[in-house]
Amino acid sequence: MLSAREFLLRLSLCRGLGRTSKYRLWAYVRTHHYHYDLVHPPADCQLSVRARTALENNWASADLDRVVALNSHRPFISLVDSEYPSLLKETFCPPLVLFYTGNLNLLQRPAIGIVGARDASPYGTRVLRGFIPELVKHRLVVVSGLARGIDGLSHQLTLDYGGLTVGVIGCGLDRCYPAENRFLQSQVAKHGLVLTEYGLGEPPLAYHFPERNRIIAGLSQTLLVVEAKRRSGSLITANLALDENRNVCAVPGRIDTLRSLGCNELIAAGAKPILRAQDLLDEFS
Repeated sequence: MLSAREFLLRLSLCRGLGRTSKYRLWAYVRTHHYHYDLVHPPADCQLSVRARTALENNWASADLDRVVALNSHRPFISLVDSEYPSLLKETFCPPLVLFYTGNLNLLQRPAIGIVGARDASPYGTRVLRGFIPELVKHRLVVVSGLARGIDGLSHQLTLDYGGLTVGVIGCGLDRCYPAENRFLQSQVAKHGLVLTEYGLGEPPLAYHFPERNRIIAGLSQTLLVVEAKRRSGSLITANLALDENRNVCAVPGRIDTLRSLGCNELIAAGAKPILRAQDLLDEFS
């Protein structure tokens, strides 16, 4: 018989099911005290035909046994562990497990998420250089996605000033995307924390990144957007943060620059405009 922790690991790594189906299964098992064996999924659990078929085909497969064995020896936390961050647990469809490397205690500290354009401008860079030292001074954890541009710069500046940072990635811990951030990812893991809900060997598939964004939003009390186009991953993260009743802030930019359009529209819709570092610190007072 599997323990709850082992069950969550196996379910999280089972292929063919979306994250909503996986969480729905966990909610059913927890509520109905169902045994942790899904070879025959419960008939009254609300699963699509596709998800049910995938579960029946994969739950007892040798391939899943192999993947579980590979990942069970790596550090991870699950929804039933006390170390799992309460803010994230409260969100819609939280990750069943989080694989990690680094200092897990950072998940218990006040955190600010910072996201923005991959092609950061000199303006965006100057803004971060002005904000990050104050965030570090007040021991706030900077959470971002280890991507190009604003994300990577947020991590790098936080480390440069001796601060605390958490990187959330959209692939396995043995992978790095983008490749040029490999050294940065290793430094975040060494001096901070790197998290992912994907097992070893999982590539950085396109749909992983919106899923990763919900973790960034879920871990953060406040989310700051620094430069974002109208349709961008940063705005996806901002909308997810709004859905979870997080404070959403944005840095205003020039109205004739596409890179600032997303931030300016967020502010027009009610996001707090950030003009100085103290505006951010006020969100944590």
